Amino acid sequence: MDDIMKMFLAQAAGEEAGAVPQEGVQTTGEPGTPVPEAEPVDPGAQQRSPFSNIWIPLILMMLVMYFFIFRSPRKRQQQQLQKMRESLKRNARIRTIGGIMGTVVEVRDEEVVLKIDETNNTKMRVTVGAIAKVFGEGEEAGKR
Repeated sequence: MDDIMKMFLAQAAGEEAGAVPQEGVQTTGEPGTPVPEAEPVDPGAQQRSPFSNIWIPLILMMLVMYFFIFRSPRKRQQQQLQKMRESLKRNARIRTIGGIMGTVVEVRDEEVVLKIDETNNTKMRVTVGAIAKVFGEGEEAGKR
């Protein structure tokens, strides 16, 4: 019964009735034409994931977002702070980054002399970079 089944399947595949395919050799639709086997796949070979091509545009988008969202406002804020520090004058009320408030007595190249206490005539020297805010004439130094 198995022989009949094999013959039927061989005829349906287009092979000769008596031809039996050899092991390790695939045959085409034409009788007796051997086709070499495909090379075995190396399991150690690394295959590229279809998602690996997504990383490059994603990283580029993140860089663009960094420049537009974070860097531009920070740069603008630093320019305003630099302009404020350059416009320091005598008798201006200021607040340092440490929270000390005082009145500018003298402005030098990289430092400022502040008068902190009016009664004792206490003065302090700070760098220009330590100045956080310069209060305007109408602004009160105790409020933000």
